[in-house]
Amino acid sequence: MEVSLMGNSQANVVKTGLPYRDSRVCCSYKNKIDDKVLFVNRVSFLGQNRSANLRKAQLRFCTKASVQSQPLPSDRDSGPLSSARPKSLDAVRLFVGLPLDTVSDANTVNHAKAIAAGLKALKLLGVEGVELPVWWGVAEKEAMGKYNWSGYLAVAEMVEKIGLKLHVSLCFHALKQPKIPLPDWVSQIGESQSSIFYTDQSGQQFKGCLSLAVDDLPVLDGKTPIQVYQEFCESFKSSFKPFMGTTITVRSFDFKQCQVHTISDLHLLWDTDVVSTLQFDSLQGISMGLGPDGELRYPSHHRLAKSSKIPGVGEFQCCDRNMLNLLQQHAEANGNPLWGLRGPHDAPSYDESPNSNSFFKDNGGSWESPYGDFFLSWYSSQLISHGNCLLSLASSTFGETGVSIYGKIPLIHSWYKTRSHPSELTAGLYNTAKRDGYAAVAEMFAKNSCKMILPGMDLSDEHQPRESFSSPESLLAQIRTACNKHGVEVSGQNSSVTGAPGGFEQMKKNLFGENVVDLFTYQRMGAYFFSPEHFPSFTKFVRNLNQLELHGDDLPVEEEVTESVHTNANTNIQVQAA
Repeated sequence: MEVSLMGNSQANVVKTGLPYRDSRVCCSYKNKIDDKVLFVNRVSFLGQNRSANLRKAQLRFCTKASVQSQPLPSDRDSGPLSSARPKSLDAVRLFVGLPLDTVSDANTVNHAKAIAAGLKALKLLGVEGVELPVWWGVAEKEAMGKYNWSGYLAVAEMVEKIGLKLHVSLCFHALKQPKIPLPDWVSQIGESQSSIFYTDQSGQQFKGCLSLAVDDLPVLDGKTPIQVYQEFCESFKSSFKPFMGTTITVRSFDFKQCQVHTISDLHLLWDTDVVSTLQFDSLQGISMGLGPDGELRYPSHHRLAKSSKIPGVGEFQCCDRNMLNLLQQHAEANGNPLWGLRGPHDAPSYDESPNSNSFFKDNGGSWESPYGDFFLSWYSSQLISHGNCLLSLASSTFGETGVSIYGKIPLIHSWYKTRSHPSELTAGLYNTAKRDGYAAVAEMFAKNSCKMILPGMDLSDEHQPRESFSSPESLLAQIRTACNKHGVEVSGQNSSVTGAPGGFEQMKKNLFGENVVDLFTYQRMGAYFFSPEHFPSFTKFVRNLNQLELHGDDLPVEEEVTESVHTNANTNIQVQAA
């Protein structure tokens, strides 16, 4: 038997010396979820110094347990969720995001054994699939056209073998944490051609993705970014073709159909009989990266102070040479060449409030002037044109495969209750109290037959600072209304695994409502995800979705023998084997 322990950056795999078939491991979280029991197969994803938390949560590893496979009629503290399941919920598919650095820049699988065991745990829990970030800076790291998909293919094979489905996010941006840069050769070009990056009014550059102004310019060794993205997608399609519609043998775990009485039955179910040969498209969907963090927006908030509880309005990103050229052309075409010299001169900076300058003021602000409408219309139209180009590229490339195409837009809810909606405007979404900025976005998605990913489904108005004039619920409702009008299917995500206050209840509210959600991806697997502070809440959330109840009363008392497993961080985790 192996027990995998994941720290902040790497996993330590320790042999316990116990025969695998003689020692079946489960996790029992007592008093955390009303004595409900969750089983996890040979894995504990834990950070450093977790032993005290394990004792506090009364987490134990045992070898024998009984499982009641039939759903129970009620859950005494589930509130309205104990009533009949809405018909619309049958269409909701639950995925879990894999770690952002699942594949290293050397194209190896990070924490491979821990992730494999985690995938089995998700499968046993009833999760349908996982989302895998695929990074431009990893797959095409060294040179243009030189692709290495080995690490991502290894993960796809792991996912397929376990019988989970796969959703891939193609990421053409960089990250600071964990550090995932743009391809080396792109960064080298940027050193001599800095105008390929976004620039703000003070000359500060954002080097996390390419400026949309260079989409059709041959700035990458004679090729345009769109051509490079196209070739990247074509190479991905060719390499992942075996996962797009194949006949394979998979293990099927339908607890309603299978008689499961002990934890040994669960492992026998995994190891032997419940298998099927069927048409199985393991790759179900592809998200096309559209900008910073994969979202359709400008990097208008990348320099906000992290210490501030009240976010500022952000800054317009239109001062690189190529953006200014486009602005000048637009101004001259509209007969106002002076309007094309630069962006708004009276707009606040990143951390400032809307009223710190005159552009975003609710009454008499420049955003309502003819110049304001001219600039904001141009700024947002460039973003929509960029999104249209990339989604069209993805649809044409993957259309024949039958894989669904997705794009993600941001949920920028700060200052939503003001008339000008400044944080949305600086991000490129021309949405104000008197103008629906999401209708054009939804129309663009519909044109390309793409589905829209909406993050922040765990956010509620009541937990937002009053001073931020924020309303994530109202903004989410507005976007969903625009999608319904244009026939665009919506998929959801939470904001982060650390969790917003009341996040699980808010997610259930969004998924159990009248608006159908095609797919919900919970972000994201890692050390905290499998911790006793978080995992019981997640399993209860899943149970409420699939109505599967597991009760601690079914667990017999067993004589236990304790064996300690030590990590490099001197964390002492008790593994109990009967």
